[in-house]
Amino acid sequence: MNYKTDILAFGAHPDDVEISVSGTIIRYVAQGKSVCVVDLTQGELGTRGNAQTRKEEALKAAKLLGLKQRVNLKLKDAFFESSEKSIKLVIEQIRRFKPQIVFANAIEDRHPDHSKAAKLIADACYLSGLQKIETKWEGRVQQCHRPRLVFHYIQDYYIKPDFVIDVSDFVDQKIEAIKAYKTQFFDPKSAKPNTPISREDFFEFLKGRMKQIGRPVNLNYAEGFTINRLFGVDDLFNIL
Repeated sequence: MNYKTDILAFGAHPDDVEISVSGTIIRYVAQGKSVCVVDLTQGELGTRGNAQTRKEEALKAAKLLGLKQRVNLKLKDAFFESSEKSIKLVIEQIRRFKPQIVFANAIEDRHPDHSKAAKLIADACYLSGLQKIETKWEGRVQQCHRPRLVFHYIQDYYIKPDFVIDVSDFVDQKIEAIKAYKTQFFDPKSAKPNTPISREDFFEFLKGRMKQIGRPVNLNYAEGFTINRLFGVDDLFNIL
């Protein structure tokens, strides 16, 4: 089935989108916007959980976020590359969902998959607009489509955002969606090795990060983005 989606959010792993940008997603879903998510890998090499548990958790999170659709491309966790094959797999989803806006991974981060995904997705968004690159979906040749805007969200490393979105009213829903990934986060009964996100204080860190991002513009909580091209505004009086 083909869609015309308002926002298409990509993540290198299941839970990337939830941790970094789900407040923004919940905000726009509440406004009636259509949002879909594409996970590049199954997160199968993660210290906790496995491909099957991550799949189940991602589907639960998708319902909590109100997504129209969620897709997993099953690229190899940690070993995917920006090859013709992987770029075309991403282009297929861009042309399938026809988003106005794309959210992509952070341009630089602790996990190397994040920056690799950032470039792969941004490149695919541009190349998806080239007519001579042919892709098919459900046996039919797809029409080219280039999203209007590509925004990179901020993950583990702090990156000064180019703009921020107010998510103050959606923080509790965001935390609930993240906690759908129960294998990944704090569990006092778990015998699995600890990870940076399985610490007991991780959700305090997340709230602190959102406060940090929102503070310069007098917002209680915000999510930040960097941009890969200059864009304009049509009303200076609506800027926070």
